Amino acid sequence: MARRFNTAGPCRPTYDYMIPALRRLPEGPGLVERMGYFVVHAPRQTGKTTALRALAQELAAGGRYAALHFSCELGEAVGDDYGTAQRSILQEVRSQAEIALPPELRPPPWPDTVDANLLKESLAAWALVCPRPLVLFFDEIDALRGQSLVSVLRQLRAGFNQRPRRFPASVVLCGLRDVRDYKTASGGDPSRLGTASPFNVTIKSLRLGDFLPEEVRELYAQHTAETGQEFTPDATARAIELTAGQPWLVNALALEIVEEIGVPVCEPITVDHVDQAKERLILARATHLDSLAAKLAEPRVRRILEPVLAGNLLALDPYDDDLTYVRDLGLVTPRNPVQVANPIYREVIARVLTTGVEVNVLADPRTFVLPDGRLDFPRLLREFAEFWCEHGEILTSTQHYHEAAPQLVLMGFLQRVVNGGGYVEREYGVGRGRIDILVRWPWTTADGKRAWQREALELKVRRAGEPDPLGRGLTQLDGYLDRLGLDRGTLVVFDRRPDAAPIAERTTITEVASPSGRTITLLRA
Repeated sequence: MARRFNTAGPCRPTYDYMIPALRRLPEGPGLVERMGYFVVHAPRQTGKTTALRALAQELAAGGRYAALHFSCELGEAVGDDYGTAQRSILQEVRSQAEIALPPELRPPPWPDTVDANLLKESLAAWALVCPRPLVLFFDEIDALRGQSLVSVLRQLRAGFNQRPRRFPASVVLCGLRDVRDYKTASGGDPSRLGTASPFNVTIKSLRLGDFLPEEVRELYAQHTAETGQEFTPDATARAIELTAGQPWLVNALALEIVEEIGVPVCEPITVDHVDQAKERLILARATHLDSLAAKLAEPRVRRILEPVLAGNLLALDPYDDDLTYVRDLGLVTPRNPVQVANPIYREVIARVLTTGVEVNVLADPRTFVLPDGRLDFPRLLREFAEFWCEHGEILTSTQHYHEAAPQLVLMGFLQRVVNGGGYVEREYGVGRGRIDILVRWPWTTADGKRAWQREALELKVRRAGEPDPLGRGLTQLDGYLDRLGLDRGTLVVFDRRPDAAPIAERTTITEVASPSGRTITLLRA
């Protein structure tokens, strides 16, 4: 059976292309050797379960440990009923042990004891009779909530000093978030996440990273080796750029190209195929992307992403852990400066937040295409100016992401007009003070060759007490155009001062010169 790119559940070497799982947790064996209790955390669908299963299997096969991986997901539905949550976990432990461990290493009958100590006494009973030290991998630990999570963590903490003879020698907790955030999930004060967790014996917290560029190339080369179908170097580079190595996205792009678009095996996979697959994934809002999009309405997420979208600075107090939370979700980069994690997420976020604008744009996209196939960009700007005068104040007042409301209105209008024919690419991040947008539109030249029309825009906002951003905006736009190799562009300045002129009076389109002498279309709105 031919292997395939996997986007659902843990990878299996026989069936799926995959990066060696143990390579992604190189510190794991050493921490187990030290009888460590440690945390492995990463955003959803980054390969946590695949890596943990592989580590458990390697430890068990080595003959020194009774290592078992299992999920705590069944305990999610019972909420604060910690007795039922523990019984569901112990049931899963027994079920997985019967599959993965030989009879002599499996747990004995669980003791009949009170709910408050059920997990601790059960694991102690197993450790006492097991001929090898126990190593247990609690996957999806943060599926537990409230008192159920508190109870499990406290019992593991209580048994820690009895290891390895009377308690598991090593325990690994795996979930979406770092252990510091378990205090919130367990009902602790979210404003004091720096205080002690119910589980404060971890010696390490490991964050499973994204694929490195060479690992993306290695993964795609497996497909080439098995089928003969090449990913061109430019196509692989484009996939690395769009995904920033996020494992699900890396696999999803390739799966979309190979199986859904169905590029024949005899043809190489090109940049155009990668871009087409990216658009299809975003429009289809696959489960992974949809679950991220659903987080945008959460206040904790909005507090971080709103200034990122608007290009403003973040204002965080010392105990504010919202940034850590959003990083643990995988929405923004794990390191500073704060930016959306990859271009595909950037597109998903912008398109979700501009849906309310797109549905109100009545302009027919076909009317913006010139007879030679190029995009009539001046007309697009004129019609946006009319749309802004008529609907701008209403649409900005209903935007949940208020700081970035005018920019989102323009992005929604662009997306509605360009969607289906070209691409809208956005760059934004904390402290940038602007949003850069590139519209790419394909057309065919007179001699039948395919060409790309590129239109660059820079979006800025003038707020109360701030000087006119025109001069700085022109300088920044010059830099953006230099990078793109373009000789003209568009600067859009939204005036959000309370004393600004009425929207119809302040919305104008003129031409100005940039510091380097480029012709710039200036749209004041």
